[in-house]
Amino acid sequence: MRWILFVCAGIVQLIALYSPSGPSAGAGIPHLDKAGHFAMFAAVALTAGWLGFRPWLIAAALLINAAISEIWQGLFLPHRSGDPVDFLADAAGIAAGLALARWTISPSRSPK
Repeated sequence: MRWILFVCAGIVQLIALYSPSGPSAGAGIPHLDKAGHFAMFAAVALTAGWLGFRPWLIAAALLINAAISEIWQGLFLPHRSGDPVDFLADAAGIAAGLALARWTISPSRSPK
């Protein structure tokens, strides 16, 4: 079941980050986009942590994805823009997801 959650979180993240048109203006809710970035990266980090991937590897892969996605949006998607603050929201989500994974995994299942 954890693999399914991981794959679903990853697919949602990739679609949201790399689709040609971004989400609507957030329905008038300030910083909704940042909350979405935080949640997407937290979900992938959490589920990857549950699967036993090493935290440094999860963090490195997701930070690289976050940076590439913002550059891609800024350079190649005309209806999107790269935003350094989105990258910071991504990084915060990664940290939160890894912390939550560590907190929720029993000691007997954590990687050595």
